[in-house]
Amino acid sequence: MKLHYFPTPEATNTLSTEELRERFLISGLFQPGAVTAHYTDLDRMITGAAMPTTAALGLPSAKETGTAFFLERREIGILNLGAPGAVKVGGTKHELGTLDCLYIGLGEKDVSFEPGTTGQPQYYFVSTPAHAKHPTAVARAADLKTDPIGDPTKANRRRINKCIHQDGIKSCQLVLGFTEFEPGSLWNTMPPHTHSRRTEIYLYFDVGDNMVVHLMGEPKKTRHLIVRDREVVLSPAWSIHCGAGTGAYRFVWAMGGDNQVFADMDPAPIAELR
Repeated sequence: MKLHYFPTPEATNTLSTEELRERFLISGLFQPGAVTAHYTDLDRMITGAAMPTTAALGLPSAKETGTAFFLERREIGILNLGAPGAVKVGGTKHELGTLDCLYIGLGEKDVSFEPGTTGQPQYYFVSTPAHAKHPTAVARAADLKTDPIGDPTKANRRRINKCIHQDGIKSCQLVLGFTEFEPGSLWNTMPPHTHSRRTEIYLYFDVGDNMVVHLMGEPKKTRHLIVRDREVVLSPAWSIHCGAGTGAYRFVWAMGGDNQVFADMDPAPIAELR
């Protein structure tokens, strides 16, 4: 499990392109037949992916968590980005279609990612520390009823699909969902904001051969990352997180921190961006 420690805002402004990518961008998460995981100092969130091919794969055991098993003091959200598959929790199998989300609470020792029967499942996960147990639950993509927000004339008309949140699947601190766009819209999270009380992780997917220009950094000292399909951006509390693609894409967002209030944001007005 790779560890990620973050520079201060002042130090971030001195980083080269490659240094910025090394600190804030994760590539190569999805590896056939393997589980990969990265431990961050973003509220101690762990992000990773599992791609079982012929045999089931378990959650990683690593000294970084300081526990006997992965979910001893953690919770996890899993979103299947690939073909239909299943995740076993104890003796129960939870079928996951494309873009279905599974939440597993603290204390579950036996968790395995199962191969698919009609294609390759691609399980993306984010885990946060937890202090109390919440029940395992599934949010089906087909059941998400989300009204679009944004303005098509500003190319930011989108649907924010919330899976693990205060009014959906309950958790200790993890909040997770995914955003998708209406035709012709390419800007995400614009106007931008920061989260003084929470940190966030983005996974861009369904990018294809296109790219996303992701803006990050302090609102008046912005930096950027060129992001490809299934790459992850790590976003500290002081950084904005928004971007625009050269074509259609989706992204998974996940947050951890002091609260779970989705609207608890610190706006960064467009007129003040530099």
